[in-house]
This record gives sequence, C-alpha cells and structure tokens, in this order.
Amino acid sequence: MAANFPSFLSPATAREALWPTATAPTPVDRIRRLVWKIAFATLALMAVGSATRVMNAGLACPDWPLCYGQLVPQQQMNLQVFLEWFHRLDAALIGLSTLWLVALSLWYRRQVPGWLPWASVGAVALIGVQGALGGLTVTQLLRFDIVTAHLGTALLFFSAMLSLACCLLPYRSTGTVGRLPWLGLGAVAVVYVQCLLGGLVGSRWAAHQCLGLKELCQVMNSHLVGILPTTAMVLALTWTVWRTPALTYPLRRLGSLASVLLAFQLVMGIATFRLRLQIEPLTVAHHTLGAALVGTLVCFAVLAWRDCLGPIPSEPRFGAAETLPSPAASAAEV
Repeated sequence: MAANFPSFLSPATAREALWPTATAPTPVDRIRRLVWKIAFATLALMAVGSATRVMNAGLACPDWPLCYGQLVPQQQMNLQVFLEWFHRLDAALIGLSTLWLVALSLWYRRQVPGWLPWASVGAVALIGVQGALGGLTVTQLLRFDIVTAHLGTALLFFSAMLSLACCLLPYRSTGTVGRLPWLGLGAVAVVYVQCLLGGLVGSRWAAHQCLGLKELCQVMNSHLVGILPTTAMVLALTWTVWRTPALTYPLRRLGSLASVLLAFQLVMGIATFRLRLQIEPLTVAHHTLGAALVGTLVCFAVLAWRDCLGPIPSEPRFGAAETLPSPAASAAEV
C-alpha cells in the first residue's frame, strides 16, 4: 500500500492526511491563525482607506484620534464620517491585535520559534509608525507625501504579517526552486513601487488634474509607465513557475494566482482610466487588487526562500514525533 502514497509522504503521514485526528491546536497554530486574521484585517483597512480617499472623506473627522471629540460621533454621522471613523476603528483593532500577538509570543516563548517575539515587537513598531502617519495625515490636511508614506507603511505591515504567517506554516522544501526566490523578491519590489506610484497619483489627484487641467501629467504617466516592468516581472515569474519541475503545490498555485490578479488589476486600471475615475468602486477595487497582488507575491517569495534555504531554525514540524522524510528516502522505502 505504501506505493499508493506520493513519494514525498511516508505511510504514517499519508494516513494522517487522509484520516486526520482531532488534536488541540498548538501555540504556533494559535499564533499563526491570529497573524492571518491581522493580515486580512489590514487588507480590509487599506480597502476602506482607499474608499475614504476617493469619497473625499479623509478630513471628515477634523480631529484625531477622536472624531468630533467623541468615540462615536452619532450626531455628525454620514457616509463620509462613517468611512473615516470605521477606518480608524479597524486600525485600532489591528493595533490591539498586534499587541496581543506580542503577548502570546512572549507567553509561549519556549514553545514557538525564537525569532517570533522579536518579529512581533517589530510589527508593533510598524504599527506605531503607521498610527503616527495616520495622525499626521489629518493634522497636516492630507499632505500628499504623508498620505503616500501612510500607504507604503500599511503595505509593509501587511507584507510583514504575511511573511510571519508563511514562516509559521509547516512546509517541506524540495530544493527545486532554482532562481524563483530572486524572481519573487524582484516582483515584490517592482509591484510595491508601482503601488506607491499609484498612491502618489491618488494623493495628489494627479489623474483628475491631468485629464481635466493638463497638470501633474508626469506623476500620472510615471504610474502608467510602471505597468510595463510590473507586468513583465509577474509574467516572468509565472512562466518560470510552470517551467520548473517538481515544484511544490503552494508555490505553483501562488504563481498562478499572481498572474490572475495581475490580469484583473490591468482590467480594473484600464476601466478606471477610461471612465476618468468617475466610478468610485472601480478605483477602490483597483487599489485593493494591487495590495492583494503584493501580498500574493510576498507569500510566494517567503515560501520560495524557505524552499531554497531549508528549514527555518526552530520552525514548527508536521508532528510532535514525526517529520517528513526526504523524497529520496521515501522512494527507496517504496
């Protein structure tokens, strides 16, 4: 019967995959789930932030950190105030969740990888910077450089959370990735810069001014020109993924997902431009898909580097008393 199992699984591990037993989650499992939740909440936060900008709601709450001096401004509540207030609420919940992540990492420090508490503290530092930039965004009346830095820090925090989650995943390397780790890292850098250029276009309202007044066209054109290297990097990554034999299933799926997100992103961008940014949901979707593409490429790059470098020190294993054998050992056993 052993011959029926994939070559990289031992019979015992294959039985566990087919008929999993109910076990209590480990501290690493709990922390990993929390990190995933923070990551998805950050993606939602960036989507709400984009909606806040395109709806001209960035200064709907004239003060900070409260809104009209209240936790919940019931009398002043309308769509614009709600967007800005909800944006701050989501940011506060993410901040509290990150503090809880630090607390769990310290409490379970003997049962989690040694780097995790330090990484959690670094995430809190990013949250502090992000919060300060959020306050300056309001007090400095939406100054374009602060707004762009606010978006860039949010993308960094989002990437950091996804990196932590991927590092805590049980993952078995195959050593077949070749140059994919470098391609993944390059794709992350190029798409991240493209998102910053898009944020700069949005924070300066460059598209509206270029299309209407023929001003700031250089800012808008920089984002349009950035489409070429971004598309080339993602397509090169996807092409290499499908030409690489014996690649792990997560890497192959993430490579395909990146190309799908790129296609949707291009369609949304073209539609947004053609309609002269008059359809707010299209603009929000365009920005959100860009952040999702960054996240997908970050997950790909982290897993590719794990495959290339081997096990992370003190990384969680597949079981308490059992690890997966190498493909060569399993083939010899079969």
